[in-house]
Amino acid sequence: MPALTLVDNEDGTQSYSITIQVLVMMTLLSFLPAILIMMTSFTRIIIVFSILRQAVGLQQTPSNQILIGLALFLSAFIMTPVWQDVNTRAIQPYLNEELESQQALQVAVQPFRKFMLAQTRESDLTLFLDISKSTGKYASLDEVPMTVIIPAFVTSELKTAFQIGFMLFIPFLIIDLVVASVLMAMGMMMLSPLIVSLPFKIMLFVFVDGWAMIIGTLASSFNV
Repeated sequence: MPALTLVDNEDGTQSYSITIQVLVMMTLLSFLPAILIMMTSFTRIIIVFSILRQAVGLQQTPSNQILIGLALFLSAFIMTPVWQDVNTRAIQPYLNEELESQQALQVAVQPFRKFMLAQTRESDLTLFLDISKSTGKYASLDEVPMTVIIPAFVTSELKTAFQIGFMLFIPFLIIDLVVASVLMAMGMMMLSPLIVSLPFKIMLFVFVDGWAMIIGTLASSFNV
């Protein structure tokens, strides 16, 4: 079904009429940033990258634009199986007029539910079920609404991201402590340990191929 059609008017002129699909598409685009942050792997990735930058001691390098771009493309890589499933089960049948819009939306949500539930801790899901006073109301996970799954998923992602960030901080913290102890033993208390430790932290990060290690770990940490 074309989004824009040419209509012949009674007076011989022609005009364009916009179908309801354009309205639906524009509405979905307005929710796209929220969907990207709340229902994909983006949150965990960008938080880990931000903590990594703080751990190394580089306040503005890489820049926010680079980190966000890297997180976006890595999220696209991780979420590809989910999006392919949505395209096969919902989008293509809808475009072929095999499913109505409401049915296609219900089918499209299922792969995201499966992805989010695979990353969500049982304790976080139970927490929001208790808050919503829905404990014992649902017989299985398939009956739990998205209004409960999404906040539970985000809470789990925040916890996982901070756990990974803590592990990243340890080796760089050790370097800071060693450099600070050496400088204090040498009586160079006026020299900031961060200035001396920064080259060593960068060298360590490059030596162990840190970017490849972190990106690979993040990609493999998701149960897709």
